[in-house]
Amino acid sequence: MNTPKWLDRILYPFGHHTFALPEGNLHYVDEGTGEPIVFVHGTPTWSFVWRQQIKSLSRNYRCIAPDHLGFGLSDKPRDFSYAPDGHADNLEQLIQHLQLKNITLVVHDFGGPIGLRYALRHPENVKNIVILNTWMWSLEEEKTMMKISRFMSGSIGRFLYLQLGFSAKVLLPQGYLERKHLTKDIKQHYQKPLSSSANRLGTWNFAKALHHANPYFAELWEQRAKLKSINKLILWGEKDKLLPLHFLQRWQQEFPEAKTVKYKAGHFVQEERGGEVADAIKSFVQAN
Repeated sequence: MNTPKWLDRILYPFGHHTFALPEGNLHYVDEGTGEPIVFVHGTPTWSFVWRQQIKSLSRNYRCIAPDHLGFGLSDKPRDFSYAPDGHADNLEQLIQHLQLKNITLVVHDFGGPIGLRYALRHPENVKNIVILNTWMWSLEEEKTMMKISRFMSGSIGRFLYLQLGFSAKVLLPQGYLERKHLTKDIKQHYQKPLSSSANRLGTWNFAKALHHANPYFAELWEQRAKLKSINKLILWGEKDKLLPLHFLQRWQQEFPEAKTVKYKAGHFVQEERGGEVADAIKSFVQAN
């Protein structure tokens, strides 16, 4: 594929790879050699959000980071469901296509309920899981989140997301504790892939999925015992304005064996604490 003119090849110096799906081409990064580390992003981000970790870890490991359909450099088809289970299907197909073995799975935001389904289905092929500011359970009890999600599912929410680019322009900055990390250049790399209403369907569908996909989330959580035998590391931005801190406590209560590292950072901890997150993942993978 051709590199978009707006893409800074110093910030994002990776080769382009595409995987053809029936609904469109899935773009992904595949850098380095060694044991595979698969990075799964949420919204409104794409593989760009993992660039600091990929630059560091690809010296010793094979780093794979897809852009979900509707995000980043992947196609943005009109007729894809954009539901979390659809993205999970695509991820599973990519992992099978690349024949990845003994995976370290790194998940963030919606990447949790997307990526962790692979671990639930194939626990024997997942060696390590790294959890960053995400969830894997029904959000029905989160009354504020449900109220917002239902509102955003309506005509006003559709307008905000599709016409005004609400996700990248408003929510993204909310995910940073220190706005200095969200430079004009970096902000552009999140807004450019979502530069038209047709390109923003993925972000709007994630906003709706916070309540639409609760049965799917609940189904994942019911199977959580399958993750017990997998090594787990939790890296959490404890100043997250988008996800409540009790999400971290729920992970810790369910998986007390997991090591937890908390950072004075917002939702996008891998942006604000890029080098530290990379080093923590490296130490964790080496130890296991």
